[in-house]
Amino acid sequence: MAGLGDTIELSLIKQMEMLAMSQPGVISLAQGIPSFDTPEPIKRRSVEAINEGRVAQYSSSSGLSDLREDIEDELERDGMSYDFAKEIIVTAGSIEAICATLLAILDPGDEVILPSPTYTSYVQAILVARGVPIFIPLHEESGWTLDLDCLKNKLTSRTRAILLCNPNNPTGSIFSKKQLLAIGAIAESYNLIILTDEVYKDFIYDKEAKNNFFTLASISALRHRVVRIFSFSKAYAMTGWRIGYLHTDRALAQRILRVHDSLITCAPVVSQHAAMAALRLKPHELQHYIDEYMVRRQILCDGLNALDEYFSHTVPAATYFVFPKIKIKMFPAYNGSFSFAKELLEKVNLAVVPGIAFGPEGEHHLRLSFGRSRHDINEGLRRLSVFIKMI
Repeated sequence: MAGLGDTIELSLIKQMEMLAMSQPGVISLAQGIPSFDTPEPIKRRSVEAINEGRVAQYSSSSGLSDLREDIEDELERDGMSYDFAKEIIVTAGSIEAICATLLAILDPGDEVILPSPTYTSYVQAILVARGVPIFIPLHEESGWTLDLDCLKNKLTSRTRAILLCNPNNPTGSIFSKKQLLAIGAIAESYNLIILTDEVYKDFIYDKEAKNNFFTLASISALRHRVVRIFSFSKAYAMTGWRIGYLHTDRALAQRILRVHDSLITCAPVVSQHAAMAALRLKPHELQHYIDEYMVRRQILCDGLNALDEYFSHTVPAATYFVFPKIKIKMFPAYNGSFSFAKELLEKVNLAVVPGIAFGPEGEHHLRLSFGRSRHDINEGLRRLSVFIKMI
């Protein structure tokens, strides 16, 4: 009998990363990793905690009380009321939070609705929980909006949950309040759990869009069926620290906590101290990151505009990804986005993520990260142009 290790493949993102690592001189616009170092106040507090002997032992499974209180305060400022003692769990990043939640709520064969395109590792997480991923399309022509009729048509007696990434990775789009409320109404009618991964909520570039960003976790009537997930990895340049959290109604939180404890006991304690420092940063201490990403977004989009004979794209409202569509008629030997991405790597040493990694609607696209340095973005664009000239 095959185990999970025999049936689950590495995500295409990881496959591309491994291929890129095997070649010297690669420029990578593939990984969703900020080019910045972790801010100094976060590193300083972590070192202090180490030197004071406060990180050598486990915390409680749900996390340090001081950190969970800080998270409760942060949520309160954002219009959400959750009890740090019973409704907040500190996790080893967002993907552990998602896995623990899915393991807590799914029986083997239960179905989880996923927009397409969406973050590729969600599929692996669902499979780890012995669930079945069910894709519903986002419509590119209308700004990657969700097809609610298709969602309803995909519901079966085995549907258990809806898993959203908002803002969306890879498209950089944001679900509207109207769309989200419709999803909430469907979840209420069909007794579904909603997992909302909001790791990119701090990467919204338009002030009005940022002010209007909406989460279903703010609706008290839905709190018993919404699990909201956040990671410190992106906003605070802390991908290596592996720290995040989830919050939900206490009954569901306690179910998830039992799985979380079985998986990792607790999140790394030194990283929990780092997270406390992150939450205590002032907005201006992070604004320069956002300002720089806006510059980099412009560089990448300008470069793609210069190649508009070969690619079309929309300027992303959020995240640090652009998701251009390949004009396949311009590439006579085109054989799908994965083959296209492999050719880019082999011929010009440029790593990107093939769109098919993000679900059926992602095919014929590429994901390019402007989380990388200006140098890497410019060099990546140059290599893309060189590749086109090889056709």
